[in-house]
Amino acid sequence: MSLFADQRLDDRVVIVTGSTQGLGQAIAVRAAELGAAGIVVSGRNQERGELVRRQLAELGTEALFIPADLADEQDCRSIVRACEERFGRLDALVNSAGLTSRGTLDDTSAELWDRMFAINVRAPFLLMQEGARVMRRNGGGSVVNIITMASHGGEPVLTAYSSSKGALAILTKSAGYQLRRDRIRVNGLNIGWTATEGEDATQLGTGQPADWRERADAASPLGRLLTPADIAPMVTYLLSDASRLVTGSVIDFDQTVHGPYGAHPTTAPRGET
Repeated sequence: MSLFADQRLDDRVVIVTGSTQGLGQAIAVRAAELGAAGIVVSGRNQERGELVRRQLAELGTEALFIPADLADEQDCRSIVRACEERFGRLDALVNSAGLTSRGTLDDTSAELWDRMFAINVRAPFLLMQEGARVMRRNGGGSVVNIITMASHGGEPVLTAYSSSKGALAILTKSAGYQLRRDRIRVNGLNIGWTATEGEDATQLGTGQPADWRERADAASPLGRLLTPADIAPMVTYLLSDASRLVTGSVIDFDQTVHGPYGAHPTTAPRGET
């Protein structure tokens, strides 16, 4: 047996939300490379979803794209139901999709606050609720929630975002505790500043110079920002048997160990996917 055999995802069925781009796409590809039998790709962009589905098929993994607006309850539930209908099981769920619109305490509207919590907290709750019902029938499973270092307390312009992710961190711990007897593990990653296509658009859209990435890399303690390729292996590790005794954990995945996400004054990791 290979030294790292317990990190593979052979024969498992995985749902990854927000997987039409960026980190979610990298996680889906990594799961396919590790032998996942089926992957449900979910996002709002039909064209991108089909592109990722074909990419996974080329890696030998059967993939299904489900378009969804995660602010809609039935769309959230339909992802899990479509997965069970196609594959007959669910072994792993990654809540990677997120909304990062900006706003301070003073200028955040009630509408933005509600949408932020609907996508960043309620959607993972609904997906875990629906997903756990399927996982129980299969004898267990694993959930990974993508959170953020801002959950510790983010910048003023990320008031609603950091609040919603703080709630997701607590939900992660609570669900991990509740589901452990069902052998369903729930963990989260507080990721730091990550270079993605969505982050590039965010930076340019807020007036940062075209070379913002080079400047950010140079200012980073370890020499560069995180990338999806850095994070995806940790996600699949938490989905695999290698982490079979880890649950209810929220792991800080960042290089700014001296403080929360606010150490980077221009950050906002991903747009809505």
